[in-house]
Amino acid sequence: MISPQLYQEILDGRRFNPLAVVARCGLRLASIPYGLVVDQRNRQFDNGRREVHRVDVPVISVGNLTVGGTGKTPFVAWLARWFRNEAVRVSLISRGYGAADGQRNDEAKELEARLPDVPHLQNADRVAAARIAIEELETQLIILDDAFQHRRIHRDLDIVLLDATQPFGFGYLLPRGLLREPAHQLKRAQVVAITRCDLVDEAALAKLRAKVKQLAPQATCVEVAQQPTQLLSASGSTAAVEVLSGKPTLACCGIGNPRAFFTTLEQQGVSLVDTRALPDHCPFDRAIMQQLTTWVSEHPSAQLAVCTHKDLVKIASDRLGRLPLYALQMDLCITAGLAELETRLRELLVRIPPE
Repeated sequence: MISPQLYQEILDGRRFNPLAVVARCGLRLASIPYGLVVDQRNRQFDNGRREVHRVDVPVISVGNLTVGGTGKTPFVAWLARWFRNEAVRVSLISRGYGAADGQRNDEAKELEARLPDVPHLQNADRVAAARIAIEELETQLIILDDAFQHRRIHRDLDIVLLDATQPFGFGYLLPRGLLREPAHQLKRAQVVAITRCDLVDEAALAKLRAKVKQLAPQATCVEVAQQPTQLLSASGSTAAVEVLSGKPTLACCGIGNPRAFFTTLEQQGVSLVDTRALPDHCPFDRAIMQQLTTWVSEHPSAQLAVCTHKDLVKIASDRLGRLPLYALQMDLCITAGLAELETRLRELLVRIPPE
């Protein structure tokens, strides 16, 4: 099975050997029928041939143009807290991608840890889930997690996140690139949030701002950085991020954009002995944990192991082999466009049904 790192190196052109060139050609051909299906589906929603269901409370969608991580979970948590601070009863709804039968997926577990007072329903039929949230949980506002492509349910605000380090998925649709749909579909968004702005230089950020303005001229543009706040163990103990500074550390993660996580660690002064990128939604089952334990034993100089919060909720252990294990907890910081975003959110407050 091809590793996530090798796949990305093939997609972004870092691999120049004949097999990589052939693979890119094959993937490019495979993206053609995928694009045709996506285009047809979007047209059916645009011209009314596919039904869009409305519910009785405001709905916000938070989604991506690409597969992989864009910092969506911290953004969803920030939105839910914003509305909770306005005394609004919020429910989160997601499809539950990657969840084992009868269990919650990794995003749900992380959001539950961040937002213990906010219900999270996982259901492939998000229209049905929304109606349950309204009728049984007395929900006043719904946040759809990862739903930009889920057009069956009407939304009052469409928010799309672009990762500044990899905004358009190498410029190609799946499987040649990471785009779920063509970049021009960004025109459907009312808010575009550029995440991980702190991981790119100003020239790259200015270029991305201009591209967003071209693709979605009517959208509010927000810029977001993720700030490391603390280290968190599976048992709930915390430590300052500075604990990592200068210590030989092993870092592993099973997220969509592992390079962004490793770069964040480097910016915190972490001395990375080695890194291990696992597939997104990695289950951290017995076989994976044994591989990681062996990996730890191969690096006797390492003093700590670190992962993401999304990984820690599945690993559920304070140790990785012989090493103490911590998650680097990240909080969202909106560095530009906060006032404009809050104006959009307040417009939804007046639409909330009375008690």
